[in-house]
Amino acid sequence: MRIGVQQLLIVLVIVIIIFGPTQIPKLTKMFGKSVKGFKDGMEEAEEEVSEKPKKKVKKAVEVETDDEANEQ
Repeated sequence: MRIGVQQLLIVLVIVIIIFGPTQIPKLTKMFGKSVKGFKDGMEEAEEEVSEKPKKKVKKAVEVETDDEANEQ
């Protein structure tokens, strides 16, 4: 489903009628901040997911190394 130019113009006119031309800059600023916050959260989640396996592997290597040292 694609949004055409006519549908976009209709939505824009409805938004202007509902919120008025003075509120639109505030709405777009809030929308931009929301999108930025969402993107930052997604990046943070991706970093956390990619770091967890590394930490587990590092711990496993440390435990294995400690066990080998205790055997000798």
